[in-house]
Amino acid sequence: MEEEIKVKVNNMTKKFGDLLVLNDVSFDVKKGEFLCIVGPTGCGKTTFLNCITKLYEPTAGEILINGEPVNLKKHNVAYIFQEYSTMSWMTVEQNIAFGLKMKKYPGKIIDEKVNEALDMVGLARYKDYYPVELSTSMLQRVVIARAFAVKPELLLMDEPYGQLDVELRFRLEDELLKLWQQTGTTVIFITHNIEEAVYLSQDILVLTNKPTMVKERMVNNLPHPRDIVSPEFIEVRNKVTELIRWW
Repeated sequence: MEEEIKVKVNNMTKKFGDLLVLNDVSFDVKKGEFLCIVGPTGCGKTTFLNCITKLYEPTAGEILINGEPVNLKKHNVAYIFQEYSTMSWMTVEQNIAFGLKMKKYPGKIIDEKVNEALDMVGLARYKDYYPVELSTSMLQRVVIARAFAVKPELLLMDEPYGQLDVELRFRLEDELLKLWQQTGTTVIFITHNIEEAVYLSQDILVLTNKPTMVKERMVNNLPHPRDIVSPEFIEVRNKVTELIRWW
């Protein structure tokens, strides 16, 4: 029996006027898979995610979720941006509940899901705090908890740890892996950090420079937990580094 395909991108092309950004991009993402997308800076990785969320309409091609065109009213998709997207006037608890309220869950279900998400990211004792009172790590955990609270079919993450120091980034990456393993959510994770892609992913999709195409897809079979100084890790990292070169 074939593995269920969660996301299918067919010949996606995106132009802004005469500028061709995405050029005939095609690939599949299986249900429950953790796919990292890497490529040269400015190659169009964020544009691709914006096409999935319908912020941009593809010029040509299609994006399917569960065999159907993307429909954010029907498909449960969560998006974590590069910048922190907590709402400053809401408490931690209210921030996490926001997506659930938008989807009109009953109050009792919202309370249950919010409490579960708070426990998952270790913020239960901070539920009445406001974002201004939280550390950088806590802010990002609030955003992650809000995304996982709605039990998304598909979680899109656009360089969410790019502004963090190395120690904090690894701590949040470990928390993300734990949540992904607990929930079975399908994750597409954009990053410019090759080490991060190797640390997190099951598969790595390497993109070319503009106009952006898929250069290669690599399977990453390194077992978890991953040791970033092991010869095996370094070998995979070096392969991705070589693939990403455009000069």
